[in-house]
Amino acid sequence: MTSATDPNKRITQLRTTIRKHDHAYYVLDNPTISDSEYDALFKELNALEVAHPELITKDSPTQRVGGAPIDAFVKVPHELPMLSLDNTFDDQEVEAFDQRIKKVLGSHSELEYVAEPKLDGIALSILYQDGVLVRIATRGDGRTGEEITAQGKTIGSIPQVLLAGSNYPPLLEVRGEAFMTLEGFQRFNDEARANGEKVFANPRNAAAGSLRQLDPRITAKRPLSFSVHGLGAFTPGSLADTHAERLEQFKHWGLPVSAEIRTVQGVQGCLEYARQLALRRDQLPYEIDGVVYKVNSMAFQERLGFVSRAPRWAVAYKYPASEQLTRVLSVDVQVGRTGALTPVARLEPVMVAGVTVTNATLHNFQELQRKDVRIGDQVSVRRAGDVIPEVVRVVFDERPEGATQIPLPSRCPICDSPAIQPEGEVIIRCSGGLVCPSQLKEAVKHFASRRAMNIDGLGDKLVNLLLDKGKIRDIADLYRLEKPALLPLERMGDKSAENLINAIRKSRQTTLARFLFSLGIREVGQTTARNLARHFKSLEALMAASMEDLEGTPDVGPVAATNIRRFFLEESNRKVVQDLRNLGVQWPDVAEQPPPSESTSPFTGKTVVLTGSLTNMTRSEARARLEALGAKVSGSVSKRTGFVVAGEKAGSKLTKAESLGVAILDEEAFMALLSGRTTEVRSDSIQIQPSLF
Repeated sequence: MTSATDPNKRITQLRTTIRKHDHAYYVLDNPTISDSEYDALFKELNALEVAHPELITKDSPTQRVGGAPIDAFVKVPHELPMLSLDNTFDDQEVEAFDQRIKKVLGSHSELEYVAEPKLDGIALSILYQDGVLVRIATRGDGRTGEEITAQGKTIGSIPQVLLAGSNYPPLLEVRGEAFMTLEGFQRFNDEARANGEKVFANPRNAAAGSLRQLDPRITAKRPLSFSVHGLGAFTPGSLADTHAERLEQFKHWGLPVSAEIRTVQGVQGCLEYARQLALRRDQLPYEIDGVVYKVNSMAFQERLGFVSRAPRWAVAYKYPASEQLTRVLSVDVQVGRTGALTPVARLEPVMVAGVTVTNATLHNFQELQRKDVRIGDQVSVRRAGDVIPEVVRVVFDERPEGATQIPLPSRCPICDSPAIQPEGEVIIRCSGGLVCPSQLKEAVKHFASRRAMNIDGLGDKLVNLLLDKGKIRDIADLYRLEKPALLPLERMGDKSAENLINAIRKSRQTTLARFLFSLGIREVGQTTARNLARHFKSLEALMAASMEDLEGTPDVGPVAATNIRRFFLEESNRKVVQDLRNLGVQWPDVAEQPPPSESTSPFTGKTVVLTGSLTNMTRSEARARLEALGAKVSGSVSKRTGFVVAGEKAGSKLTKAESLGVAILDEEAFMALLSGRTTEVRSDSIQIQPSLF
């Protein structure tokens, strides 16, 4: 094998290959190998560098993430100032810009411009020497910025080495915008809210806050992207004569350039580009606050020069602001399909980014209290992409006397069931999961699912149809359905109706464990339902159980015990359960179970969380294998979690496990433990190899 005889050669090969795949994934958005193939290359490179630390270089893909925290940011001067752009706000100002340029150039012909989206991000300067990244700096005041090389290198779309064979200058400084996509921003804020951490008002603030982390390992966890739009200092001789051609050169060198950039003719071409992009603004995956026009000819740019702090040859055309001020008229509470109660502000109508906004989300009541939003307040409202408008902040200086605080809800506004806030959660929920109209569709779908009551043929579309047509009002009504009531439904023939009635009739014979799981009690999965059935042996005993009795059940902790007790104390839930029994839902007595035998498996008695996708088995198969070894498989990570098994594309659960110090297994380690090849695993020795995806 090459690496055994010449590690230096193999390391060089691996670095080149990995960089090409990084470019394909981050810049071209066209990965050419699978996650597992990429991970295998990365793992081999990392192993070789560990074995030969003298061969590690700063530009190695293994050094992109995880540098040591710094004490402070160092100030660095820009060899060429990073200037601002003058702004225009309407067509007449763009036409005036075009006329000024023609006057300076002494030209009456149409000029060629490059038009590009104005990303709402953080301006960065990236310096390459002989194709190797040596420094990343912020714009700062335009003449002096802060060096953030360690933080910026964690952005996957910034190449650490320009593509081999490219005719790039020995010294090349490119400039562009670091930004966060709307999807990444939403995911980032959702995870922050779930963990009780700071949330950001907009993607730009989130990107700026991420790059100002002294610990680059924190920056590495943030979903940042980068796009090049211009040039700073460089060694003359190999660059094209137009701005558009230079951008093409950047792309060939492996640098990310926006796919929305166009070359247009004259001022009318500029204005048409702005209009067309505005129509698609809400569909773009990132925020823009306008477009930028630049004279395409580099010779013309040099002749035009600069005035004060801005170039004469470029201008920004600003779209209407995506944040506006308005007043809160009232706050309503919406009930989601999982019972989450969400406060929604009703607003004085205001135009935000070209759309009239009358409602804005406040996310949850903890967020409402943190922002201290009151009825009558003047607030800043933001709209971005397809995300529902949100209240960003309160203008406290404009708060009127008598502004009304919004109390926490004590009951569901839809079904009047008690509203509860489980300990450790930020979400307040409706407790009437079996009767609340807002939750009923999900409750019926879960009740009928294969692992619950297993009503064959009762899929999502039919459940929606039965509820929308008023054929059922709760899950017990399924057992009141008769064939004549089904026949008028869309695509419901005689045979289909008969099959459904037979499937419902057949489901009456079930097990106590399946029945408990079908009720959709929070934290009661299949394993917990089986443990409850074995422990209490009858539904009556379980419904009468105290907190102490419930917590005495194997693998039932305080949170699950609280949810179970609350569920059965709620009168509406008890009524539905009794209706189901009266309608013939039954099960045989629970047989006495022998105590589980002692096991040497490291999973025995542990709570395990699965996240991401596995290549060797399905999630259901993994769950079954774990439960057979005496593990409890949970859907959420806490300090009590024993292991997190992280497959490909692992998300927020992996992040939370890392923050809590929970032991993490990659698929290779997981399979080894399942097969018994390792009988003892120390949490400080379990590692996940970095993954591209």
